[in-house]
Amino acid sequence: MLPRLTLVLGGANSGKSDFAETLVKNSRLSRIYIATAQAFDAEMQAKIDAHRAARGAGWTTVEAPLDLVDALENCAKGAAVLVDCATLWLSNHLLADHDLAGQGASLLAALARAPGPIVVVSNEVGMGIVPDNALARRFRTAQGRLNRDLAARAGLVVAVMAGLPLVLKGTLPGARV
Repeated sequence: MLPRLTLVLGGANSGKSDFAETLVKNSRLSRIYIATAQAFDAEMQAKIDAHRAARGAGWTTVEAPLDLVDALENCAKGAAVLVDCATLWLSNHLLADHDLAGQGASLLAALARAPGPIVVVSNEVGMGIVPDNALARRFRTAQGRLNRDLAARAGLVVAVMAGLPLVLKGTLPGARV
């Protein structure tokens, strides 16, 4: 069984979304996919379409680029929820000039109230060079804080690198100790 909150971290194109989808599929619960991406150009729309096609049938998709809290609060009881991803959601709020700390606190409260297991995908953004501009540094700091807050509350935290999962906290469902 999935814990109430699972955090799947990784770099861009690391395989974290595929791994998170597998966790949710293996739960054998009904599946809700909360998408936070916005298609501002044809390339991003193609990426979104490819993600949706690769997921296949059996998912209820909810688009929530900003209103993730409302989306979580409206999820059916007993469903496994995949949020993909916290990084794009946070970016959307940054670009809308919203209070990032307040948004993060609201998200954490909504996750605590959720009626079923939730898997959150997020990018690990702190392993590169120091960004050269204030906006990027503000984002990196906020994303690091959000990831730490999510990890502290999660029963399972997995880092995915090159498609390979590394458990940082907890035990993978079905794994024997």
